[in-house]
Amino acid sequence: MAPSLFLTGVTGYIGGDFLSLVTEKHPEYEITAIVRNSDKGAKVAAAYPKVKLVYGDLDSADVLEEEASKADIVYQFANCDHKAGTAALIKGLQRSTKPKVFYIHTSGTGILTGETFAQEKFGDELPKQFDDWEKIDEMWNLPDSSLHRPVDRIVQGSWSEKLQAAIVCPPCIYGEGRGPDNQRSIQAPKAVSAILKTKKGAKIGNGKNLWHEVHVQDLSDLYLALTEAAVNGGAPATWNEQGYYFAENGEFVWGDILQAAVDDAHKKGFLPSNELIGRNIDELEEHFFPRAHYYVGTNSRGVSKRGKKLLGWSPYRPKLVETIPALVDSEARLLGLTQGHAAAVSS
Repeated sequence: MAPSLFLTGVTGYIGGDFLSLVTEKHPEYEITAIVRNSDKGAKVAAAYPKVKLVYGDLDSADVLEEEASKADIVYQFANCDHKAGTAALIKGLQRSTKPKVFYIHTSGTGILTGETFAQEKFGDELPKQFDDWEKIDEMWNLPDSSLHRPVDRIVQGSWSEKLQAAIVCPPCIYGEGRGPDNQRSIQAPKAVSAILKTKKGAKIGNGKNLWHEVHVQDLSDLYLALTEAAVNGGAPATWNEQGYYFAENGEFVWGDILQAAVDDAHKKGFLPSNELIGRNIDELEEHFFPRAHYYVGTNSRGVSKRGKKLLGWSPYRPKLVETIPALVDSEARLLGLTQGHAAAVSS
């Protein structure tokens, strides 16, 4: 019998890209997805007619619980901070009559930014690194005040022989998604858009803070590897107390990425200068966008070992800095600063 999957967030960036990959690689899987409304549903149905749709959101506890109870594998791609939605998915899995079920939850390495906030060293490099192999216990014992930690704790409390859970924790995600709706990330596009709108480059402090990075299509490869392991009973993946997976392909300095964006935008005539100005938190928030000090001013350093060692996950897509010229072009089009090919031809 084909495995049954239940997915949230398929019209989002991460979930949509995974949906594209899993339907390509495993058309035999039986997939059910929850979408908010008929407009969203139409986009999914047009691209993936075999996917069964149910309607609701993360507050639709009855729907989430019912669909999760029927699935072999459940994925939370929609909102890593939604306690009620996560609890409903887990409750559904717990009432399943199947001997073993799997839950794959999406968190995020914002959970690692607490030191920057505690020390108020935005824009400074901090040496602390986490990993998901030797230091996996640290991830299960972070302070409850850490971003995403309250929902991670709900997942942590779900472990059992029957319910095998894993958390995937991606860092700064970039690249063009392949899903049916949102194909755009958050951090780098927000920063590039702000640079183009204000016609100035800005960083917080000295801009030496570091994050890890992952291309969205490499991230989907990790989800697929976990899925295939679950379909085969779980191995060679590890779950529950050994089920935390960072997903990164190296690290970058935020000031370098912002400078690359400013240089490219200046070269293309969008900026009068390629100067990157250091600002304090208040100035950056006013100049850039809300929560800019978090998105481009914190440190988030989580080394991915588990997926690479156990599942052979080997990310290979272009690095974030290599995608900056295309990102400048796409954000310029969204802002109406340039025309796409079709618009240019028709004008």
